[in-house]
Amino acid sequence: MTKNILISGAGVAGPALAFWLQHHGFHATVVERAPSLREGGYKVDIRGVAVDVVRRMGLLEQVHAASTDMRGAAFVNKRGKQLATLDADTFGFRHGDDTEILRGDLARILYDATRSTTEYVFGDWITGLDQRPGGVEVTFAHGAPRRFDLVVGADGLHSGVRALAFGPEEDFLRRFDAYISISTVPNSFELDRWELLHSAAPGKMVNVYSTARAADAKAAFWFTAPPLTYDRRDVDGQKDLVADRFAGLGWEIPALLEAMREADDFYFDPVCQIVMDSLSAGRVTLLGDAGYCASPASGQGTSLALAGAYVLAGELASDFSQALTRYEALMRPFIEQNQALAKTALRGIIPQSRAFAWFNTRMIKLMPYLPGRNRVLEQMSRPIREAANALELKDYAAVKAGDRVGDGYPR
Repeated sequence: MTKNILISGAGVAGPALAFWLQHHGFHATVVERAPSLREGGYKVDIRGVAVDVVRRMGLLEQVHAASTDMRGAAFVNKRGKQLATLDADTFGFRHGDDTEILRGDLARILYDATRSTTEYVFGDWITGLDQRPGGVEVTFAHGAPRRFDLVVGADGLHSGVRALAFGPEEDFLRRFDAYISISTVPNSFELDRWELLHSAAPGKMVNVYSTARAADAKAAFWFTAPPLTYDRRDVDGQKDLVADRFAGLGWEIPALLEAMREADDFYFDPVCQIVMDSLSAGRVTLLGDAGYCASPASGQGTSLALAGAYVLAGELASDFSQALTRYEALMRPFIEQNQALAKTALRGIIPQSRAFAWFNTRMIKLMPYLPGRNRVLEQMSRPIREAANALELKDYAAVKAGDRVGDGYPR
């Protein structure tokens, strides 16, 4: 019995789930609001068990080949003088096969691995969900209504599926009173797989980097602020908001703000998390940022999405009727441990005082000369490594031709 599953979102989580659903004999349809695959984007980490998931997909070699291949990072003052440097793996707290890749490059790899076996519908989105005993009747903005056995919201922080099935976003939002903006800018610094960080003022950090095979650069503006009111669809208004926050500051910030205004891939969002009592409501469930956004401060959102896709598809194949209960039971401790990283990490990302910024860069500068340097680095990286590996991946058997997928429906 082939189950038809609808996935909302063609970022990382959606195509990753489509891969494993096909592996287990399901038919997946992915609907994406954007008119085409979203390219580019910021750099993301794949750590711990998520590396093993990508390895099991047979895609690890491709992912490594498309890695950012960063060499290191430097903290600079307003005159551009380097205050401290770190190699890339130490800066990113990466171990073993952990890797870093642009979000768009990873999405492309997953899309290419699934496009021949998955139905992709671009330029459309879900407008209604009517759960019935035989399935979910789904209406779309443009396409005709269709029935599916299960609907998965893998449509990010501002999930439309979550809003339809669970309620308003504000009910599940955990705020950190911080914001981030990222956009493509000219590589005026002539960076070669290198990034620069500048603590512009208390509560304001600027990060510029250029990755392997990239002619341009990315500029990220981080800042703290109480909850802001703005139109999420008004990109120009959001650019004004960022520019106002960083107005009058030194270094290369004025030029970066001008470049940001010209960018056509501008991204702006609060640094926040999605925390839910339950990931499922009947025949609707959530995956990745839609259900458990860990925030960019944690560095674990992509790994959570990849691991969640593997677990959800495997449990659906094992026993469709109980799958969603077991999916949440397996993922809940993993989610909570990775989300716990964000608050501590954010204090280091956006220093709230000049004294803390000075102390932070001073410690980094002295790190190579400190007695017990390796022990200090181990203590700093241990919480991330433990969180990234806080899930034991089960070995789910693939469905063979002619096999039946378990009967029943998720409860």
